[in-house]
Amino acid sequence: MSETLRMIVAVVGNAASVALYAAPTVTFKRVIRKKSTEDFSCIPYIIGLLNCLLFTWYGLPIVSYKWENFPLVTVNGVGIVLEFSYVVIYFWFASSKGKVKVAMVTIPVLILFCIAAAVSAFAFHDTHQRKLLIGSIGLGVSVAMYASPLVAMKQVIKTKSVEFMPLPLSLCSFLAGSLWMTYGFMIRDIFVAGPSVVGVPLAILQLVLHCKYRKRRVLEVPNKEGMEENGNFEKVDLEKGSLEMNEVEINVTNQKNNGDNL
Repeated sequence: MSETLRMIVAVVGNAASVALYAAPTVTFKRVIRKKSTEDFSCIPYIIGLLNCLLFTWYGLPIVSYKWENFPLVTVNGVGIVLEFSYVVIYFWFASSKGKVKVAMVTIPVLILFCIAAAVSAFAFHDTHQRKLLIGSIGLGVSVAMYASPLVAMKQVIKTKSVEFMPLPLSLCSFLAGSLWMTYGFMIRDIFVAGPSVVGVPLAILQLVLHCKYRKRRVLEVPNKEGMEENGNFEKVDLEKGSLEMNEVEINVTNQKNNGDNL
């Protein structure tokens, strides 16, 4: 019975996590449509990529005992594909300064993963030590991943708008965190349950901010070209009006002169 319940929680947790990883697609559709990253931050997606890489490695038989953590491999394998796609899209549409920022964060992250994977595979010779190393690093990265929305929450509080903190992401984060925390406690693995102990309260805080600021939106400021075009139209209208007034004045003057001559 306990094994069946654990499997059900793992399957539902996988589904919730895939939904969590897929939630930013709404954000990136907007980025592609506007061809701009606006005020969105790339940090959550880069940290999310590192988290998926680490826990996929953690779940493989190289680190874990056989396939005891197979659910971690499936969900984080999907996460790697999605998170990497988000980082590439962000990099493509970012400004020159934004591209430099993405590169400066992503490259060290990938180097960190490669070093951790190499050390765990070749420096340690039993699964306990490998799990301890990768799990400890993964725990720290997961806490950072769940804490990364603090940047977005700061923006929400500053602007009093949830425009740049998508609701689907917050909801999926809460659901996935709750399920994986439950699963981690069931299999008695602190490295699986630990991140959600921090992530769930932060997800609840995001939902509270959504409830408080959901009706507010950031007003869009017209772009410079639009303002210049409007200004040109107004200038043409004013010049046209001035010409018409001059023609009226000339006609009145001519009529007056004709009357005087008569």
